[in-house]
Amino acid sequence: MNDLYLFNNGLNYQSYRCLGSRLTEHGADFAVWAPHAQAVYVTGDFDDWSGQQYALRPQGSTGVWQGSVPGAKVWQRYKYAVKGADGSMVLKMDPMARHQETRPGTASILYNPEDYTWQDQAWLDRRNQQAIEPLNIYEVHLGSWRRYPDGSCYNYQAIAPQLAEYCVDMGYTAVELMPLTEYPLDDSWGYQVTGYFSPTSRYGTPADFKAMIDCLHQHGLAVILDWVPAHFPKDQFALACFDGSPQYEYADPDLAEHKDWGTLVFDYNKMEVRSFLISSAWLWIAEFHLDGLRVDAVSSMIYLNYGRDGSLRNRLGGLENLEALDFLKTLNSVLRRAFPNILMIAEESSDFPDVTVSPEQGGLGFSHKWNMGWMHDTLDYMSLDYIYRRDHHHQLTFSMTYAFREHYILPFSHDEVVHGKLSLLNRMPGDLWRKFACYRAMLTYQITHPGAKLNFMGYELGEFIEWRYYEELEWFMLSYPRHQQTQNYVRRINHLYKAQTALWEIDESWAGFEWLQADDADNSVYIYARKGRQAENLLICIFNLTPKSFPEYAFKVPQNGRYRIILNSDESRYGGSDYLGAESEGRLLTTAISLTESGPATDQARRQPLPGPATKTRPDADRKPAGGLIKMPLPPLAAVLLQFIP
Repeated sequence: MNDLYLFNNGLNYQSYRCLGSRLTEHGADFAVWAPHAQAVYVTGDFDDWSGQQYALRPQGSTGVWQGSVPGAKVWQRYKYAVKGADGSMVLKMDPMARHQETRPGTASILYNPEDYTWQDQAWLDRRNQQAIEPLNIYEVHLGSWRRYPDGSCYNYQAIAPQLAEYCVDMGYTAVELMPLTEYPLDDSWGYQVTGYFSPTSRYGTPADFKAMIDCLHQHGLAVILDWVPAHFPKDQFALACFDGSPQYEYADPDLAEHKDWGTLVFDYNKMEVRSFLISSAWLWIAEFHLDGLRVDAVSSMIYLNYGRDGSLRNRLGGLENLEALDFLKTLNSVLRRAFPNILMIAEESSDFPDVTVSPEQGGLGFSHKWNMGWMHDTLDYMSLDYIYRRDHHHQLTFSMTYAFREHYILPFSHDEVVHGKLSLLNRMPGDLWRKFACYRAMLTYQITHPGAKLNFMGYELGEFIEWRYYEELEWFMLSYPRHQQTQNYVRRINHLYKAQTALWEIDESWAGFEWLQADDADNSVYIYARKGRQAENLLICIFNLTPKSFPEYAFKVPQNGRYRIILNSDESRYGGSDYLGAESEGRLLTTAISLTESGPATDQARRQPLPGPATKTRPDADRKPAGGLIKMPLPPLAAVLLQFIP
């Protein structure tokens, strides 16, 4: 079937193969969609930017203009000179260019996309056979992760081995790259895209970008790209009013703009726009071997009243943007059918239902959704002074009332350390010791709570300042003990997360989680079990979230027998107080026979020491009753993990 017919009907998912520029034996071919243009020319280095030497021809009623430039060569810059419906002549970048000039330049560049020989087939084969898990994501802004001493940025190839080796050492399993689709304004962090088919040239060529992904794959790391199909900037050289009329954006002025962001909104009702966007997503996965996309600002796509006055309604009288919902369902159906096990992650901040349910069952079809409710509740609670936490106790337990409605990712992202919100560490109350202790406990709560994980770069360093996109992270802070201890602790819990399958095998149901203590508001103590597929695969997660310590605290556990301390955030090597004694990790505890006690011990019980090595307490101990009771000290502001020993 004709490629342009498919494009006009929203069914050409590789439309970059028939549109854009393509080098040929004799020069280059060009094709661009501009349905209301009066005339279109291609101009560039090959004609000294004369403007009207090379006219393109309309292709019937498709709205597409095509033509050739003999002698055009790779690396030459070009633009389209578009005489719009209003009679004005404007120079426009190629919407489907495969390479773009580095800002402040805005020209497209002739480029050969067959530019790289991949070496990651083993990774792709594994990905196609099984889902990527466990999923612990390191979110990265490439230009500010590391820089040269003079402040200049690394290119893709140069930074790749450093990033890959660091993530492997720290125990992350995936890297999420903030938008690297070409964009003109550094301050936008990449979220105002002009080049939906070209990686930003700030850090090198498309081949360099492929080499970075290849390197990450060869180190066993999945790669996710932040992708922005919700809106685009108003820059005259780009998509805005491309043919002199609203082309990519809505014609209705009430729908066409996100005024809070100063951007234009894609018209999802146009089939050509759907072909354009789905082709962009397809390109990043097919040609750049990405393992998934994090789709930005999904809520702004779903709701007609997002950032607006609320008067807009769809044809059924509702607030949903029906064509955007249909687009998202199609996007996910097409991509997840073509590329098994890729990640399609929705940054969706509302309670819209069934985001991660398949379109066939009425959902949007994403593989994961950011759990923004969990993030806000957690940070709000952890920011409270310790004496007030008892009044907000169920702010932390509330997430379990909906934890299995979607496939969630628990995000502490870049958005939480900008615009005066403070760094995560500086949101913790109290003096320095308490800030760091609370911070370690919070990160452990994240790593043990059901759901995949995402943390923005620098969180592992315990930075005091907010993120600055124009300079590298404060790596020099690692010369200070507290920050080195924090990084060591994050490394420890990341590797523990990978090794302890009880923390991720069953993330989708209550079969993998059990509350053991959810109601001790007076003491701000939380205890729950995480369970794997095998009955003996059991972890007990204990959180004491005030500076008060307990010489003895009793709580029920699902299985009677022995338990080993495998993590204690209060150890001095992490910056803690060693309340349980030095090197408490590895110590064994045994359950008591009584199942009646729960909570802090009496004064007499408080004088009892930490239980020692396991001993059989009765002749039938090997029969292991269904449950037991553990009595142990609880260190201040700490998280302690116990592993059941079969």
